[in-house]
Amino acid sequence: MNQNTRTAVVITVTATIFGLTYGLSAPLIALELAEAGFSESFIGANGAMYAVGVLLAAPFMPRLFGRFGFGRLARSALLGAGSILLLFPAAPFLWIWFPLRAALGAVSETLFVVSETWLNHLASEASRGRLIAIYTTALSCGTALGPTILALVGRHELWAFVIGAMVTFTACIVLVVGKPKEPKSNHEDIGNPFRFLRLVPVAVASAALNAALESAGLSLLPIYAVNLGWPEQSATILLTVLLVGSITMQLPIGWLGDRMPRSKLLVLLALIATVGAAFWPMALAHAWLAFPLLFVWGGVFVGIYTTTVAMLGDL
Repeated sequence: MNQNTRTAVVITVTATIFGLTYGLSAPLIALELAEAGFSESFIGANGAMYAVGVLLAAPFMPRLFGRFGFGRLARSALLGAGSILLLFPAAPFLWIWFPLRAALGAVSETLFVVSETWLNHLASEASRGRLIAIYTTALSCGTALGPTILALVGRHELWAFVIGAMVTFTACIVLVVGKPKEPKSNHEDIGNPFRFLRLVPVAVASAALNAALESAGLSLLPIYAVNLGWPEQSATILLTVLLVGSITMQLPIGWLGDRMPRSKLLVLLALIATVGAAFWPMALAHAWLAFPLLFVWGGVFVGIYTTTVAMLGDL
């Protein structure tokens, strides 16, 4: 195994383990707030703080890359995330969970940006689509395992957060022991990250579209199905099928991205996602149609993200 391949494996494994932590913490925090008697609006506002943290961290990413380097920044993000998770059960009252959730969003986004940028440095244009697809698939698998672990270990307030922190620290150990190859320092002025709005507006718009579709699909699909008459357990299975599609279809989409213009593939995926969403009401009236549609739709909307990251790496 050459050094570049080993580095790609270490980064992907690290992100996968951390994805498990993300999949565990998101439902855990929501369930804890619900059990404490807070309203759905309060829980939703707390969840939005994660995105606030992401937005606050984004403008500082270029400077952080230049000052600390990839490896040091990734390790700091992992240690920060684990420490923040341990602070949740120690907070004297739950209002403190708002700034903690924002801080968790900031360090989590730091790790994701570092790992994706690191992989883009390693990949050639010919293999970038497949490499990012493997990374996205592994990250999705880790995220999907988070709720499963929560279901297995239970939701005791202290231990669930401790398990999440230990998993995050384990990811940091993998990164340290694996000794991934640091990219060569690039002294070019990166500038404001929002410059990508001018450079690749289609890619940036597609990322926003993917975020909206993912939020709607994962949050509202079970509720929508139940309102249409599906039993709650079957509605949950629909969501599982969507997630399985998002995991298994990334390699074929990445393969296509290496063999055709990625901008055209992005438009094609967006069209399929739009048409598929339009057919949701009709498909959900028939189980035999709903399951394959959601399988493909899940793969397509995550494929939008996979293709977008590969496009940004081409710059």
